[in-house]
Amino acid sequence: MLGIGRSILNTLVSVVLTFLGLTIVTFFIGRIIPIDPVLAIVGPKASVETYDRVRIEIGLDQPVPVQYWRYLTKVLHGDFGTSVITSQPVLQDMLHVFPATLELAFLALAIGVVLGVPLGVVAATQRGRWPDHVVRLLSLFGYSMPVFWLGLIGLLLFYAKLGWVEGPGRLDVSYDDIVPAVTGMITVDALLAGEYEVFANALSHLILPASILGYLSLAYVARMTRSFMLGQLRQEYVLAAMAKGLSGFRVVWVHALGNVWVQLITVIALTFGSLLEGAVLTETVFSWPGLGLYMKNSLFNADLNAVLGGTVLVGLVYIVLNMLSDLLYPLVDPRARDRK
Repeated sequence: MLGIGRSILNTLVSVVLTFLGLTIVTFFIGRIIPIDPVLAIVGPKASVETYDRVRIEIGLDQPVPVQYWRYLTKVLHGDFGTSVITSQPVLQDMLHVFPATLELAFLALAIGVVLGVPLGVVAATQRGRWPDHVVRLLSLFGYSMPVFWLGLIGLLLFYAKLGWVEGPGRLDVSYDDIVPAVTGMITVDALLAGEYEVFANALSHLILPASILGYLSLAYVARMTRSFMLGQLRQEYVLAAMAKGLSGFRVVWVHALGNVWVQLITVIALTFGSLLEGAVLTETVFSWPGLGLYMKNSLFNADLNAVLGGTVLVGLVYIVLNMLSDLLYPLVDPRARDRK
């Protein structure tokens, strides 16, 4: 019990320190970015008196430590300020657009894990042979190809030329406002409402951008799985299991793969976070109304509150993912349970 309590305390301390570091970084980013938040509010034609009054109202006349304390207090209360573009609270805007990014990231992660892990295992077991070379080449392309270029090529080929998928956006205009928003993810909400035609249309819009992001995550997951598996296949227990007559399939896919899941959980968690963080270009190319497109439009319109709010949200997602990874370790590795 003492060990469990100490582990929980260490986790909480780590989360608090990470969160404080996140707020410090975002706060000073807001001071470094060459955007005047007062001008973004009052406009370039405002008088000097109006400029000074707004500057005092938002606290920029205070010392930096006082400004940071006010910023931290507001963030802890979910107050990220008001968006210059929408004139609504930034938190409300993010709650509206974030489900679209989650929907895109979940499907992309599923593609990356379902295909990337088996490909990595195959590459490790066939090291130096043509399957290994194919997987490594696919991974190299995934790392090298710019996501916006892949998105444009995908739209040109599968939408404009072949017509296999729908184009940019989340849904055709004719299907707007048919499905009530429950989760904010249209495919899920359409299934809950029994609107299968809306689901099919939403999925057709979703599949291409999710596949582009999924390919990028597949490249990373496959490469890391291959590396972890090569380390396991060199272990003595693998040779011992083979000597005892166990099938190669069981040794590789049960014993060796089972021993790398702790490492893979970390990789998958980081991959999911990077999908949320890296969706800006994909959402821009596909006009996907998610957090990435929201932050891009906010940056181009000098909406500093929205940019910093989105940055904090992505950082919080990383913190939560790390916590979930710690909780999942004992489920896949009995040794982790013993240590706790």
